[in-house]
Amino acid sequence: MDPGSSRGPGPDVAPRHRGPGLVLTVAEPRWRGAVRGVEARARRAAAAAARAARLRGPVSLLLADDATLSGLNARHRGRHYPTNVLSFPAPSGGGDVAIALGTVRREARALGLSIADRLAHLVVHGTLHLAGFDHETERSARLMERAEARVLRRLGVRNPYRAQG
Repeated sequence: MDPGSSRGPGPDVAPRHRGPGLVLTVAEPRWRGAVRGVEARARRAAAAAARAARLRGPVSLLLADDATLSGLNARHRGRHYPTNVLSFPAPSGGGDVAIALGTVRREARALGLSIADRLAHLVVHGTLHLAGFDHETERSARLMERAEARVLRRLGVRNPYRAQG
């Protein structure tokens, strides 16, 4: 995930390839206990978002822990805390998305969502960032939220923005 270092996972973290254009790495094994069928769920969400946004280029998805996201957040954004999702767009399209299990668990609980639905939302959110969506202005945030809601509806996940009131 770090552009300045080797992308190869450690010996216990083999990337899982499924279909062209998506590499999924489950670096935090507790993801498998937290979400039944986590690999399939993440792949399906990334593929749906990439199709909807007409994303060109491969997507690399890392399901990690809070410590990993905290390190990436510090290195790339100067923020020394874990965050739910980070996206690193590639100039040729596609890019990298990383998601933190601990943060996702806490957010799901606070929002009254399942961890599986929160994961799907963040995979969609991160993948849309790779396609150029952002939430820097009120208008761009509305556009991104609508795009997320459309993709999530196709995945059978309720609109997380309505869930928040």
